[in-house]
Amino acid sequence: MFALEEIKLLKEDNNQIDNSSLKRIGNFIKEARLSRDQSIEELAADLKIGAHQLKAIEEGNEEELPEKVFVKAMVRRISQKLKLDTEFMMNQFKTEHKDVKIEEIVEDVAKKNNNSEQSGGFNPFGFGIIIFISGFLGLIASTLIFDFLPGFLQDQTPKQEVIIKETK
Repeated sequence: MFALEEIKLLKEDNNQIDNSSLKRIGNFIKEARLSRDQSIEELAADLKIGAHQLKAIEEGNEEELPEKVFVKAMVRRISQKLKLDTEFMMNQFKTEHKDVKIEEIVEDVAKKNNNSEQSGGFNPFGFGIIIFISGFLGLIASTLIFDFLPGFLQDQTPKQEVIIKETK
């Protein structure tokens, strides 16, 4: 059996939020709040949450916050109030961002562009096959038409003959 202390530690590990994601979310919220010229106290009063909790979210200070479930609910309400992309904000909890250097991003983009240029280019062999197949289908269609057309025309009797035959 687990000792009481071990159970508490496991529960704390389960409820912890990735500190870097909380700081990132806090920065988004702080920037949005400041761009609307709202103080922490005003926004907290509008949301009916404690100003110290809002400040802890903005600073990414998880020690001063309740369990992860409640923090997520607060972030969702704050995001909606500030008209932020709520889906994006909630996904930030799940996303672990590693530090990426600009050089790595440029290299990845260059590779993707290089791959798309190779796959999106003109392929003369494929074009030749398409021309050949369409010509072959045209030949078959014209053969069928010329084979059935004369027989179809011979079965037709002119209208004048039908009229003359009926009057006799």
